[in-house]
Amino acid sequence: MADPTVTDAQLIARVIVQDDRHAFSELVRRHQSPIRATLRRLTAGNHALADDLAQETFMLAYRNLKSFRQEARFSTWLYRIATNAFLADARKRKEELLGDADAALSDDDDAALPQAGETVGDHARAANLRLDMERALGVLSEGERAAIVQCYHNDLSHEEAAYVLGMPVGTVKTHLLRGKQKLKARLAAWAPQGCAGGPA
Repeated sequence: MADPTVTDAQLIARVIVQDDRHAFSELVRRHQSPIRATLRRLTAGNHALADDLAQETFMLAYRNLKSFRQEARFSTWLYRIATNAFLADARKRKEELLGDADAALSDDDDAALPQAGETVGDHARAANLRLDMERALGVLSEGERAAIVQCYHNDLSHEEAAYVLGMPVGTVKTHLLRGKQKLKARLAAWAPQGCAGGPA
């Protein structure tokens, strides 16, 4: 079934017309990695929650496939469903999420950062940076985090991100600006020497 010459559009048609479960399984196989990666960033590294939301995303996609008008790429449509699933879950868990964010910002966290002049293995440094990036994403609002993930991780244009997030392009740009300022402040320790005071 995993024939790379078969397009997403052809697989979608098979699902809609023939209720072909194998065709939908192939769509899931093709798109599950980027959707999971997106949700892991949106949930600030909560892999269990991200995987649950990925499963929900594909169930919703299957149920609503007939409403996909192909005005956007299938992957962009999936990002929209995944982001909406994340935002709905975040609203339900608001108090719990705020508690998690406070815990992630404890003073002890700075101990994991390499000190100036200290040499650390590339692998350990990358792991520390990834952990700090997840924590930094955790302090952003849901809208800021979603805009950063769609434009910088998923490499969507502002217009595509606006479609995914269901908001005006101007709002996406505002979320990006605020989110980048917060990330820059939070990750200042990672800036190369002499680059900390770049443009705002």
